[in-house]
Amino acid sequence: MAENEIKDVNTSPAGEADVGTMEDVENIMKKYDRESNTRIWEGKPKMILRYLTAFFGIFLIWMNMFAKWDERFRRPLFVGLVILFVFAYYPMKKGTQKVNHIPWYDILLALAGSCCFFFYCVNLESIVKVGTRINRPFNVGGVPLLIVFGIVGILVLAECCRRVVGIPILCVATAFILYAFLGAGKDLKTVVYNLFYTTTGVLGTPIGVCSTYIVLFVIFGAFLEATGISNFFIAAANSLAGWASGGPAKVAVISSALCGMVSGSSVGNTVTTGSVTIPMMKKTGYPPQFAGAVEAAASTGGQIMPPIMGAAAFLMAEMVGVPYSNIIVRAILPAFLYFLGIFLMVHFMAKKLGLHGIPREELPKAKDILPNIYLIIPLVVLVYMIIVGFTMATAAVYATLYCLVCAMIGREKGAKKLLMALPLAPLLFMTFLAKTWKPGTFMGDKGTMICIGIALVLMALGYGTSKPNRESLPTIVDAFENGARNSLSVAVACGIAGIIAGVVTMTGLGHVLITAIVTVAGGRLIIALLLTMLCCIVLGMGVPTTANYIIMATTCAPILASGMGLPLLAAHMFVFYFGIVADITPPVALAAYAGSAIAKAPPMKTAFNATRLAIAAFIIPYIFAFNPAMLFIDTTVFEVVLVVITATLGMLLISIGMIGYFMKDMNMLFRILCVGGGLCMIYPGTITDIIGLAILAFMFVTQRIGGPKKQETAA
Repeated sequence: MAENEIKDVNTSPAGEADVGTMEDVENIMKKYDRESNTRIWEGKPKMILRYLTAFFGIFLIWMNMFAKWDERFRRPLFVGLVILFVFAYYPMKKGTQKVNHIPWYDILLALAGSCCFFFYCVNLESIVKVGTRINRPFNVGGVPLLIVFGIVGILVLAECCRRVVGIPILCVATAFILYAFLGAGKDLKTVVYNLFYTTTGVLGTPIGVCSTYIVLFVIFGAFLEATGISNFFIAAANSLAGWASGGPAKVAVISSALCGMVSGSSVGNTVTTGSVTIPMMKKTGYPPQFAGAVEAAASTGGQIMPPIMGAAAFLMAEMVGVPYSNIIVRAILPAFLYFLGIFLMVHFMAKKLGLHGIPREELPKAKDILPNIYLIIPLVVLVYMIIVGFTMATAAVYATLYCLVCAMIGREKGAKKLLMALPLAPLLFMTFLAKTWKPGTFMGDKGTMICIGIALVLMALGYGTSKPNRESLPTIVDAFENGARNSLSVAVACGIAGIIAGVVTMTGLGHVLITAIVTVAGGRLIIALLLTMLCCIVLGMGVPTTANYIIMATTCAPILASGMGLPLLAAHMFVFYFGIVADITPPVALAAYAGSAIAKAPPMKTAFNATRLAIAAFIIPYIFAFNPAMLFIDTTVFEVVLVVITATLGMLLISIGMIGYFMKDMNMLFRILCVGGGLCMIYPGTITDIIGLAILAFMFVTQRIGGPKKQETAA
């Protein structure tokens, strides 16, 4: 990690708080999260696996930037490699694992599963010529090898999913496969062909997007974290809001929104930033379950925070068929309202408990923070490159190079920082001029590579001549390793979700589902939305966000769009939101459980508090479903401004009602009135806005003239 001057600024205020250790967090995660249960590797085996995983990350970048392979070759190669690493990291069951041990049957399964996909790569031309007649050629002793390889490949991938992701998504996939056989009457040859040998099943769009975009952005996130940007965000948030009433909780909201946007993992972000912010909140006087919930709710929201928005947003761009920059713009207002709601609720809770902020003298000063503002350069470059038309893969790789330079700068002091910044010159030149270079010219064909080559040479010189950077070279390996390893669960989930999408395509199940839901809903949109919400949340309790989104985008989003008349983007955003909030929704709320472990609070109480804080995520999707103006669809500038103002005031009222405090405590009737008024104002419409404004004015007057405010003193 970069040696930034601000790195330790936040730890001292929370030194006396009673919080859980990382061991407590690991125990909680091993109990509830399959991805946290890994084999124990030490010594040389650990080092070998570490470098192999890092090389896998490098290979993924090379494959996307330089290899001109057919998709039908690249995708099975990617899945085959993923299977090998899954078996290397994840054991068959939970419990104590032997050190440096992998059983023979896991080795056999890993080789069998990966070889099925590698066989597809090696024999691609022959398999394409065979077409649907996979039961005839490649027979040995009367055994149709193509069918056998397809079945074994799918079953081993399913076992990988069970180990890394969990059983719920397998139950869904199994149900869909059974429908293909029993409901649609498909034979074994047809099912295996469609699910294994075409680009509509396991090797479909989800795996294509995962291997092309998602893995590169996961690696970019790992490098961005290595620059020390999380410390920068926390320090900046402390400077902005740490002094205010209940400041540490506001710091948690701001920093978790920014860090979660980078990490793309609600659980990972809760652990990373929560280890700093939760102790601060507890020391300030927030109840433990509330402190853990604030961090969990804010960290979960990082996946809806533009411009990165986690992995699922890239899939959305592909499935909806719009540029990713379009997704970013339309997600701004809902994300703003989500975090505004949490921010306001922690503010009113602080007022209710009489909590104060951190003394200004203990907070970082602007003069300490501003010199580190260069850390946001990779994010700025990423957004710029996507907006001006670079491919997402190219933007992610170039932004990763910027991360390397920023890390170099952060490890030096004084004038040496300027020397470490030299590689920025050719990178910036390439970034801002590459799109203007005409194809076919020298600059158009080779200019970009020359700029990158110069930057790489300068980076090599910087790392070679700087002792702090030489000593930090293992950090680069760590970033590649973490990025590649974090991609495994997403890749496996995308493969299984591809099965579900493949069955829908093969059997025409989509039309059946549309007819069934429209019939049950009786043509009423609200019922269809409620059913979709329940499916997303239940499925999301045991399925990663990306896989959840793929399944719901394949099954429910078309129902909302084709059957109920929603704009396609609004339908996809609806299922996207409810897939994310499953991480904080009881009874399986992994992010809330991670927060509870750090806060030493009851997990279920923390989860219910997180759900209350994230109430905006349960409301806003309904609003843009009924009126897409919130997503800037079919609207004018005036309407957008009006929606922003009224929705902001609406979140103010909802926050007051959820906490039960404005200027003083209020009874349940007034709290319900506030929530109702807030909903009226968030829903775009003149009459509803007037009703909401009237309720806001009424609450202001009654709170001002109703006697002295009641305020408790924090223990």
